[in-house]
Amino acid sequence: QVQVVESGGTLVQAGGSLRLSCLASGNFASIMYMDWHRQTAGDQRELVASITDAGRTTYADSVKGRFIITRDNAKTTAFLQMSSLKVEDTAVYYCNVLAEITGTGLTSYWGQGTQVTVSS
Repeated sequence: QVQVVESGGTLVQAGGSLRLSCLASGNFASIMYMDWHRQTAGDQRELVASITDAGRTTYADSVKGRFIITRDNAKTTAFLQMSSLKVEDTAVYYCNVLAEITGTGLTSYWGQGTQVTVSS
C-alpha cells in the first residue's frame, strides 16, 4: 500500500508564489512518476505537471513558464513551485503517483488534495 499526502495549499494573492509538496510513503519498490493535477467544482481533473523517475518533466500549456515540478533525491517527494499565480489557478491540487509494487506491478495512487485559492 502507498500513501500519498499533499501539503502547501493556502490562500494567496494573484501574482504571488506558492510551493506544494507531495510525499509518497509505504511499501513499494520504486516510484515511476509523480504528477500534479487540479480540479475545480464542476470541471474535470486536469494534468498540470508530471515528472518521471529520470527527471523528465511535462507541463500543461496553461502553466508553462510559471510552474516548475521537481523531485527530491530519494524520489519520494515531488514539489510544485507555482509563480505568477492567477485567479484561474484556483483549484484543489491532487498528487498522483505511479508506483512499482513488488509482485503486483505498476499501480496508481492519489492523494486527498490540497486547496489553492488565488485572490484578485
